[in-house]
Amino acid sequence: MLAGALLALALAAGPADQPPLPTVPQSAEIQLKVQRDGSLSVAEAISVPAGVTMDRRVALRVPAPHHRERVYGVRDVVLEGGGTANVDKDVFTVHLTPGTSIVRYTVDGAVAGDRVTWELAGGWNTELKFLRASFAAPKIPTAVDCLAGDLPCAAAQIDHAGLTRFSQQNLAAGRRMTATVELPGGTVPANEVLVPAKTLGGAFVLTAPVAWAWAAFGALLLAAAAWILLARRRFHGKAAPPGGGFPVKAGEFTSPAGVLPGHVGLLLRGRPGPLDLAATVLDLAVRNYLWVSAEDGDRRLARRNPPDEHLTGFERAVYEAVVPDEPVTLAELRQRHIEVPRTELAADVVRRGWFATRRLRRAGIRIFCYGVFLTVLLALTIGYAQLGVILALAGVVAAGTSAALPARRRAGADVARRLRGVAEIRVKDLDEPQRELVFSRGLPYALALGELAPWVAAFEGLEHPPPVYWHAGELSPDQAGSFAAAVAGTFAAARRGRLLDDAGRDTGSQQPVGTRATARPS
Repeated sequence: MLAGALLALALAAGPADQPPLPTVPQSAEIQLKVQRDGSLSVAEAISVPAGVTMDRRVALRVPAPHHRERVYGVRDVVLEGGGTANVDKDVFTVHLTPGTSIVRYTVDGAVAGDRVTWELAGGWNTELKFLRASFAAPKIPTAVDCLAGDLPCAAAQIDHAGLTRFSQQNLAAGRRMTATVELPGGTVPANEVLVPAKTLGGAFVLTAPVAWAWAAFGALLLAAAAWILLARRRFHGKAAPPGGGFPVKAGEFTSPAGVLPGHVGLLLRGRPGPLDLAATVLDLAVRNYLWVSAEDGDRRLARRNPPDEHLTGFERAVYEAVVPDEPVTLAELRQRHIEVPRTELAADVVRRGWFATRRLRRAGIRIFCYGVFLTVLLALTIGYAQLGVILALAGVVAAGTSAALPARRRAGADVARRLRGVAEIRVKDLDEPQRELVFSRGLPYALALGELAPWVAAFEGLEHPPPVYWHAGELSPDQAGSFAAAVAGTFAAARRGRLLDDAGRDTGSQQPVGTRATARPS
């Protein structure tokens, strides 16, 4: 109680901005006082000998742990005497001419928790013969520390009146003297300012803007998860019932939702294959774009009509790849490396609304690349590089969401379910013209669906089997089915041959015909 009363009396009688004048040339008397708002009032009286000048440079950004820097603010600078004192960016500079001068200023950011830290001296271009300082606060400090360079100061103690006093002799030029005083909890509010250091490590320090960005990223994750769950629930919900065969309306053959034989593999199995390619070629023949004939025991495909607006992009690509100019036999097709035009096929099912577009995936990849670029740019410039990391992760989330969402939309699932029943047909309910149309037009679908044998058997058993109009000569349904199977085998054998060739190139050796090989998908 007595010490507290003496401290209050001392503070009332002698304000902290009126330091005693130094009695020794080239020395300093300093008084510090912590205000109740946490600011630190400083008054320095410096004696400069005749014939010299004294300059001081105080850095206001100092290193702190964890790749940070502590920032001090100096304001309300007043100089009484000869010289100048000013603050420029992150540096406080003082230039004094001979005589005794008093520098008064206020420091912000000196209070970290319950500890007050300030540099009593440092950055002087000349030696200080003697330095003495006093520190006052609203409450008596609980601990005190002082360093002159890396060594303890000559004196640092709390006197009987509650004032904290420091002293040091012969402080070399450039040597720093830093005081740290610990106050009782809650004496003054903390005002320490920490910012990322201007280093590579500091560029990745967690700051308030970065924390808000991480929170937004967490919200994005939750939204993406909710979107995926909702989409999957809708995808597995109630859908259309299976179809009941291919209808014939007004003499025209129709398929469910206008689906083509080349769509079947993608709709039912998630990927196209040689069977879909064979079904598309057979469908082009059935629709009179190709003509099939037999020559020297092998079937030959030739152009019958040029492609028109009724062909889709992937059908046109198959047409031009199978018969680019001259007629071609199945044996020659077996030597070619013809693949399903996946790009055109994917674009077609997206246009029809059966599959989701991959724009989200492409956007995610671009966002990821932008995030990587932004991370490097921020790390090498202003910092906050975690913002670039978050942007890159957002791109990963976008691409991952695209992959997790059902590629096939609800409409595509409905079409797929209807396709599973179209090969079931009651032939006896059709008249003879309808039988001819339905058999040939349905044959490519039966091939793509893997229902070729029952489809052919249903028409072969009739008393008057339907004729085949797209093949030279007379052809029975069974022979048409054999041709369809031969086309499928041709493209399957061509794909196997290409995979074996790729495997041979990968291993750098030729394997004997008939040996087993592991093919690497392209």
